[in-house]
Amino acid sequence: EIYTYKNRPSLAWFDKKYKDQDAPDGSPFRPLYDENIYYSGQPIALVVAESFEAARYAVTLVDVTYDQQEHKVDLEEYLSEARKPTKMKGGSPPPPKPKGDADKAFKEASSKVEVQYSSPSEHHNPMEPHAAVVEWSEDGLLIHDKTQGVMNSQQYICNVFGLSPKKVRVVSPFVGGAFGACLRPQYPLFLAVMAATELKKSVRVVLSRHQMFSFGHRPHTFQKISLGANSDGKLTSLMHEAIAETSQFEDYTENVVNWSSMLYEPENHKLDYKLVPLDLHTPLDMRAPGATLGLYALESAMDELSYELKIDPLKLRLMNYSEKDSNEGKPYTSKALIACYEEGAAKFGWNKRQKEPRSMKRGHQLVGMGMATGAWDAFQQKAKVHISLGKNGKAEITTATSDIGTGTYTVMSQIAAETLGVRLEDISFKLGDTDMAESPLQGGSWTAATVGSAVQDICILVKEKLYKNLQKKDPRFKSTKLEDVLFHDGKISLVNSPSISVPITESIDEKIDMETQKLPSMMTNMLYSRKTHSAVFAEVEVDEDLGTVKVTKVVSAIAAGKILNPKTARSQILGGVVWGISMALHEESMVDEIQGKYMNHSFAEYHISVNADIHDIDVIFVKEPDEHVNKLGIKGVGEIGLVGVAAAISNAIYHATGKRVRSLPITMDKILNLT
Repeated sequence: EIYTYKNRPSLAWFDKKYKDQDAPDGSPFRPLYDENIYYSGQPIALVVAESFEAARYAVTLVDVTYDQQEHKVDLEEYLSEARKPTKMKGGSPPPPKPKGDADKAFKEASSKVEVQYSSPSEHHNPMEPHAAVVEWSEDGLLIHDKTQGVMNSQQYICNVFGLSPKKVRVVSPFVGGAFGACLRPQYPLFLAVMAATELKKSVRVVLSRHQMFSFGHRPHTFQKISLGANSDGKLTSLMHEAIAETSQFEDYTENVVNWSSMLYEPENHKLDYKLVPLDLHTPLDMRAPGATLGLYALESAMDELSYELKIDPLKLRLMNYSEKDSNEGKPYTSKALIACYEEGAAKFGWNKRQKEPRSMKRGHQLVGMGMATGAWDAFQQKAKVHISLGKNGKAEITTATSDIGTGTYTVMSQIAAETLGVRLEDISFKLGDTDMAESPLQGGSWTAATVGSAVQDICILVKEKLYKNLQKKDPRFKSTKLEDVLFHDGKISLVNSPSISVPITESIDEKIDMETQKLPSMMTNMLYSRKTHSAVFAEVEVDEDLGTVKVTKVVSAIAAGKILNPKTARSQILGGVVWGISMALHEESMVDEIQGKYMNHSFAEYHISVNADIHDIDVIFVKEPDEHVNKLGIKGVGEIGLVGVAAAISNAIYHATGKRVRSLPITMDKILNLT
């Protein structure tokens, strides 16, 4: 069959009212919905055949005719049409209200910078393309989807096609690369389900690399920063404006500007955030959305101000350090950013940095050192988990969360084993299945705190049950309290009399099956601001003649509460730093204004950092005890590793060359035009 808007099956009557869990405000896009073309790359037909070869041949027989209309895809050309968002997407707070008189304070400031920065569109580009396999049977659909949220995919399919959740099971135990690209249901899921339910056959749909550029991206953004300070370096005025692209049918928003007034608490501030609708697909959350862009501009501007003031960039940040989140007027659950500055600077060798730009060389290479601050949210959502503990003392814990390579399987097993006091090999943790306990999307760096807290809670409930069973069986434990016993090495022992110890299995009369839901603490959210912080230090070498840049060293110091697994956490930060290098020097999705399409839609032409671009990276986790954020004391590390890296590299390039590049990526041609 060949499906187009003319013969596609009908969707549920309430379909257009439904938005998936990560959708922005507006009218959600559906493939093959009508005859209108909203952007280049939009799917307009699905060819279904018995073999891949037959399907590819059939595609060549499809003829398409268009009525042409004017389109706009260049954000810079339409900046004057920027408008306020109709509504900020959930999780993206609007800019805080102005404080004081920022314009007047800026005019009166003894030192000031007023600069504009731009960052291009970027595409997630996981190595594994988006794909969906729908196994059809009379009993329902078994869907294998590349998704960061099986519950979201199931809810999406049921709402769009009017199906019962009992008839739709979605599984995704191994996602592969995602980076936010799999938060929203993708075309393959919709198209494969549509064809499978119509044809009553199993269907597989996989995107090509070219098609991976047709759904979601980090938005092209322009930012203007105005900083005013007194002669001592204290900020007196901060103005931060951002204009980003969105689609014609949805208002995608990010938290871009709010970080500025949160980090430094200026006496006067004014922040603004606007959108320009373009004939492109809606942007999509991409690792550390909003913060990556906003802090690139802010931390670059802070660097410029430091040179204007002739103050060391690190010293300037310490002079404007804020103990509280001024946007919310709350203290942090914990904030060890000063330790990040100190330990990161010591490890990096910041004291060896010469103050003047273009003053450090290695042979023919100009050497530069730069630094930047990073921040991200320490989110926590609600989640359910289920546990089955057999009489043999082995536990199986299940929840519908995902593992996008962050080590979720490992860390959740660790939490369970430590809480229950059993060996790691006695824990089996399973995820990625809508038949399991409900769990949110894996994104926002909230999975460890969200699911981990639920795992800890249910294991505590199991401990209480085992302890009560033991009290009934063993008189030595009858008059004790739960805090008087210790669960360890598969045994239950008295704390004050360790010789009194029994195997956990002796307190299991029958298989234990329990499910519980963990909610984030409303009291914590009311009283505290939850954030992670970082300090990034970067060294670059810039060839005087060729303009080539090599990032020779990066030190990333992270404050993210208790680190459950240093190995998996370090890997997350390493990945973030690599992406930051890629963002600073390589990545850019280029739109052809005439055709309205992304032209460098391949790994050959969409440049990313490769092994030869990566040199020394050191990761430091500073001690940050946090008794407020949750009982585990943990925050996420998936996104904080990226925030601030591009700014640190940009600042290092200025220190090396004495010339400022204010548009990413910083490529050879831009440096040669300046030097």
